[in-house]
Amino acid sequence: MNIREMQQEVDRWISQFEEGYWPPLAMLARLIEEVGELAREVNHRFGTKPKKPEEPEGDLALELGDILFIIICYANALGIDLEQAFGKVMDKYRQRDSHRWTRKE
Repeated sequence: MNIREMQQEVDRWISQFEEGYWPPLAMLARLIEEVGELAREVNHRFGTKPKKPEEPEGDLALELGDILFIIICYANALGIDLEQAFGKVMDKYRQRDSHRWTRKE
């Protein structure tokens, strides 16, 4: 599934509810909340704060999926084509950072 298809699928999901997309500040709060959940899991796995023995292991892929869902909601609500935005970002990185790091041979 490409990004445009993901945006369409999320829009179909959200469109079935009267409330629709949340206001931009509410979505930002939700995005920060989801990023915090990812950070907590990464810190437990790779950082200095191990989980308590009774805490279940989280799912990094699911946390990233939650973040992607909110980003898609944000883009849809604001009329942003993420495929186009991603293309522009990659062009920026290719130009700006092409000689920043050591390339693999």
